[in-house]
Amino acid sequence: MNETKMRKSRMQTVVFLLIIIIVTYLSAAITEFNFLDGLATIPKALGWMAANLLITAETLERLPTIMEKLLETIFMSIAATTLAAIISIFLGLMGSKTTKVNNVFSILARFIASISRNIPVVAWSLILLISFGQNSVTGFLALFVGTLGFLTRAFIESIDEASGDAVEALQATGATYFQIVNKAVIPQSLPQMLSWILFMIETNIRSATLVGILTGTGIGYTFDLYYKSLNYNAVALVTITIVIAVLIIDSISNRIRKVIL
Repeated sequence: MNETKMRKSRMQTVVFLLIIIIVTYLSAAITEFNFLDGLATIPKALGWMAANLLITAETLERLPTIMEKLLETIFMSIAATTLAAIISIFLGLMGSKTTKVNNVFSILARFIASISRNIPVVAWSLILLISFGQNSVTGFLALFVGTLGFLTRAFIESIDEASGDAVEALQATGATYFQIVNKAVIPQSLPQMLSWILFMIETNIRSATLVGILTGTGIGYTFDLYYKSLNYNAVALVTITIVIAVLIIDSISNRIRKVIL
């Protein structure tokens, strides 16, 4: 019996791999992508990068301006994430099976999370760009909406996983809804929630660069400006400052996670 199951499992694995190979081949054929040609262009691309993406002394004079835009982007990401997190806590409480008030609010909270989470931040940027124009409000709202859906979904799962037994114990003592949320749900779910918020701050700082290119704000706009003016040395400097900022924030987030989790 076990041998039959193993043979069936191996057969399924082989069929699955064959399907992947066929789909990959068809995709390459339809898009006229040649893997060997792609590999052949890598040395030339690396040579171009080595020749053009050099940071010169003249480029460093632009560093104060770049840092100003980078800080603007970081603060915008933090503000959008924080505001989305506050609203997501209420939506998470409404959407959780443990703390929902009624089915209508639960379905509504999950629907809002699903809509805002399943539409990429780039798509939100383009949608909001039409309504609000090219300004910082559009960039803020794009990050806010994308974060709202992700955090609401994450908070619903955190509350469901963390608070079941404690909620039942407080319900048995006759505690009110707000007492249950305040004494059991939030304290148990808070470390996991903070971890998700830190994760979204990191993600939003990365996404803010692309959002900024579309909405004309922050470090993304600066990157786009230098790129379109063919100032590749400045483009390299912008890229390096973004990478360093992300690494620093990632390091800080990891340290905070070790303390709270």
